[in-house]
Amino acid sequence: MSLAGSAFDRSERRAADVGRRVFLRFGAAALTSAAAAPALAGLRPTGDKSLALHNLHTGETVRTIFWSNGRWNRQALREIDTVLRDFRTGESTQIDRGLLDLLHRLARRVEATEPFHVISGYRSPKTNATLADASSGVAKRSLHMRGKAIDIRLPGAELTHLKRAAVSLKAGGVGFYPESDFIHIDTGRVRYW
Repeated sequence: MSLAGSAFDRSERRAADVGRRVFLRFGAAALTSAAAAPALAGLRPTGDKSLALHNLHTGETVRTIFWSNGRWNRQALREIDTVLRDFRTGESTQIDRGLLDLLHRLARRVEATEPFHVISGYRSPKTNATLADASSGVAKRSLHMRGKAIDIRLPGAELTHLKRAAVSLKAGGVGFYPESDFIHIDTGRVRYW
């Protein structure tokens, strides 16, 4: 009886060891998942992204949510492209989504309650060439021609405060033009002037 009992005891111990190992594996996996959940939640696209823009040359204003439920709002993007068109030629282009994100982040950073006033959004190559010929302050290969740059001011916000906020985002180029009362932001490399 002692032989049969010891074989039974060994078998029972093995089953208990396997059960413990399975429990520990599943328990560790559950703890890892629970610990990772908050970090992974930050990767999910949540929240709306909105913009309010007022084109000083056309008088048009758009207030829209361009990103919602993890998706781009195509109608809103078309409206933004229209308001940011080259007012001299009427030509438009698809504005860089990164620029829209950057504007959204800037609006949040400065707690904007008014629309950004747009001095220049998209510029056709013809318009840009004309402006570059007339002024040394206009780049011949401006990111405006690719829908990756915008010149803005914000009613009620000091221009220096707007510039500092844009610089703090470290997300592209920021130009400061106090004599013309606007800042330039773009999605090119990080640089300041």
